[in-house]
Amino acid sequence: MAGVHDLALFVLSGLLLNITPGSDTLYIVGRSAAQGARAGAVAALGIGTGCCIHILAAAIGLSALLLASATAFTVVKLFGAAYLVYIGVALLRSRAAAEIPRQEAAAPLRRVFLQGLLTNVLNPKVALFFVAFLPQFVVPDAPHQFAALLVLGLIFNMNGTIWNLLVAALAARGRNALTRRTGTNWIARVTGSLLVVLGVRLAFMAPP
Repeated sequence: MAGVHDLALFVLSGLLLNITPGSDTLYIVGRSAAQGARAGAVAALGIGTGCCIHILAAAIGLSALLLASATAFTVVKLFGAAYLVYIGVALLRSRAAAEIPRQEAAAPLRRVFLQGLLTNVLNPKVALFFVAFLPQFVVPDAPHQFAALLVLGLIFNMNGTIWNLLVAALAARGRNALTRRTGTNWIARVTGSLLVVLGVRLAFMAPP
């Protein structure tokens, strides 16, 4: 795709990040366990909608920054690479994921969707992640940077939503299978290692 480099690496990194349990996953599992797969799927769609808002904001802001100053965009890329290393180290040092919250009382699906959306939109770490992650795979002087950033974000979100829908279905049958310590730790270590390598590699990589 024009304006994008290392797309395969982006997809691989994104998939590992998608399957790493976090607050979004815990919300989906909690809703699925309490109300069934349908509520879990609605929660996943709410979270995916929240991601779209973050992606659009990141694409608008980053593309405007690139048009204003290629140097400023490069600085953002370097800070982004450092942030990826920071996330990777944090994952490598982390222990098992937090326990799933106790089952919540049944709620209307509209409320489940809205809570999922707000869980994602109001998380500043999600916004910071997209600002750090997406520019690493965009050619600085390529035309149509906004489209490139938007497509990358949507690819990431599509894969994440598919995974979250699968989590919802599995959690409705047996949530313990999704949160065993060994599996969670293994995913965190693999993802953390990849992010550290990715951050260092992108920080020192010359533009294509």
